[in-house]
Amino acid sequence: MSYELTIEPLGQTIAVEDGQSILDAALRAGIYLPHACCHGLCATCKVQIVDGEVDHGEASTFALMDFEREEGKTLACCARLESDTVIEAEIDEDPDAQNLPVEDYTGTVVRLEALTPTVRGIWLRLDRPIRFQAGQYINLEVAALGGLSRAFSLANPPGEADVVELNVRIVPGGQVTTWLHESLKVGDTLNLSGPYGRFFVKKSAQVPLIFMAGGSGLSSPKSMIEDLLAEGCDLPMTLVYGQRSRAELYYDAEFRELAAKHANFTYVPALSSEPDGSDWSGARGFVHEAAKAHFGNDFRGHKAYLCGPPAMIEACISTLMQGRLFERDIYTEKFFSAADAAQQLKSPLFKNI
Repeated sequence: MSYELTIEPLGQTIAVEDGQSILDAALRAGIYLPHACCHGLCATCKVQIVDGEVDHGEASTFALMDFEREEGKTLACCARLESDTVIEAEIDEDPDAQNLPVEDYTGTVVRLEALTPTVRGIWLRLDRPIRFQAGQYINLEVAALGGLSRAFSLANPPGEADVVELNVRIVPGGQVTTWLHESLKVGDTLNLSGPYGRFFVKKSAQVPLIFMAGGSGLSSPKSMIEDLLAEGCDLPMTLVYGQRSRAELYYDAEFRELAAKHANFTYVPALSSEPDGSDWSGARGFVHEAAKAHFGNDFRGHKAYLCGPPAMIEACISTLMQGRLFERDIYTEKFFSAADAAQQLKSPLFKNI
């Protein structure tokens, strides 16, 4: 059984299967609705019901208050249709968005590699190539854990879409990442869906780019940079990449090679806990400190793309603002876990970040 959903102001009507959320149906139809946590906790996906009936599902009473329910609002990530329905949503028109529909895929593990003591590289050959924009992510399902799923950014460029690369950092106590590190074997199959996310390079802007990454947040910048260079982009681009120690600084040699090969690409690695007196000749300190020093605290005329732990993101946003770069030119990844959403890990400095 299915219902019809009309999305205003687009005027588009799509089919929604019984039990399917409004958000999932829209994304699979190639219609982007603003969202973030996908757990009914952050309220990013709030829409207005113009006509029809919905089940609000597991929407938090904080994200969707009683008076808002009475006013006909709902959270697209949780709401299920109970009749043909019309909603009104804030549609973000982005000239760089390809609005690719979300699809389901099956991947076979063809390669596993310990990139660092805590990050495992996983390469999956898909049953068919996935169309995505560099910077987007997939949801990976682990059947062995009862279908638990987690979001991972794609580390390969779109031009290599039949085999996808994931860089998975093990999370202490994390069921999925622990299983992926300790139990996953070459030849195993995993189901995934994608692409998701609104994090991609604003290529139409034609301005210099800054990528700031820490931890396993390197995946998206890696995909973006490789994609841009493969396309022959000649805009200046800089990667400021931070880890605690050299043992955690994966793909260091590869980025040094890219910087040597491409005059418009600059690579700035930084280590925050490198022992004093070592032979490390690169930057010392955190990502935001290395970026501030490299650019002389002046980031004007750039667009910046930030990926990494929440504390790093906040420090980088603050530094960029001090260096005269503001909201419209700063972009961060938008997916996070239910725990993150409960802690409201969004920048208090910006409305949209």
